[in-house]
Amino acid sequence: MQLATTKFAKNDLAKYPFLKETTEYVKRLDLKIEDMANPEFTSILERAKERVEEAILYALVSRKSHNEDIEILSFPVAIMLAVATENSFIKKRYALAEAKQAYNDMKFEPKERILIIAQNFGWKLEINDNVGIPYEFMLHFADFLRNTTHLREKKWKLVNRLLSNGNVYLTRNETARLLSEEVRGQIEKRLELKELPKFPPKIIEIAEAIKKLSTEKIGRDEMEGFPKIVTQTAFPPCITALYQSITSGRHLSHVGRFAITSFLVNVGMSPENVVDLFRGFSDYNERLTRYQVEHIAGERGSRTRYIPPKCATLKTHGVCINPDKLCQTIQHPLAYYRKKTLKTDRIIKKA
Repeated sequence: MQLATTKFAKNDLAKYPFLKETTEYVKRLDLKIEDMANPEFTSILERAKERVEEAILYALVSRKSHNEDIEILSFPVAIMLAVATENSFIKKRYALAEAKQAYNDMKFEPKERILIIAQNFGWKLEINDNVGIPYEFMLHFADFLRNTTHLREKKWKLVNRLLSNGNVYLTRNETARLLSEEVRGQIEKRLELKELPKFPPKIIEIAEAIKKLSTEKIGRDEMEGFPKIVTQTAFPPCITALYQSITSGRHLSHVGRFAITSFLVNVGMSPENVVDLFRGFSDYNERLTRYQVEHIAGERGSRTRYIPPKCATLKTHGVCINPDKLCQTIQHPLAYYRKKTLKTDRIIKKA
């Protein structure tokens, strides 16, 4: 099928499947959910499954040399598979992975191509022609603010930016980074359907396999999430001891620091509050501590949130302290916390 005149070539639509042009192209093909049961669509379904699995395993979706139509069509099918899992972790993970790969692609694009992609989202972005200002783009502050909500680095604070006539100056890399946030948000919206369609058995089967993979590789606790309120009384003894040490400024080993940080961000404490806990340490360094905490929380680097070491590892490093009866039934600090919070919830509901 021939594409109509467009700003993007077919290989661009395969590389950036979230574009409006790509959506229009797929609509013209009139692909339906029930079509996925047909053998002729097997390669598309397999690639769609691969996209979601890559997101789970690597927090990234590769750009392989598939047939361009397979690559283009596998994106909406992957969206369908992620929706069919009915799991918020998988859906957010998939949106993040597609956004990360888009960033990796866009940061090497010429300025003119980045400008066209930005216009696709309705951004007010311009190329900076002022040779005296070492930035390649100017972005309207409203677009800047909307896409820096989840970015914690100080450089994304508006007060730390060069601002002129309502425009924020950006490097090409920074522009690609903010565009990736736009991509993540757009995909997350597509993944949140108020009413689920009736999926064919094949789609349900693959969705179940994806959920199983997620549980095996990520862990049930991470998959299911935790209550919004951090409950200190549900901390396992080892974490309680580490928490007492950190709040009193006592020395912690490297393993101890990693264990308490990864535990707290996984049970819902914000990276900002975790950073504050370390301020009493004699070797406290604001910049280094913030970087390490945000990296563990999945807000920097690979953007993969780390989980605490297993109980066996904590015992090996002498971090397991005063284990109680519940400790004998679990193998991970997060499993202890989940059991304790669920028990507390049941007691409250009975009261």
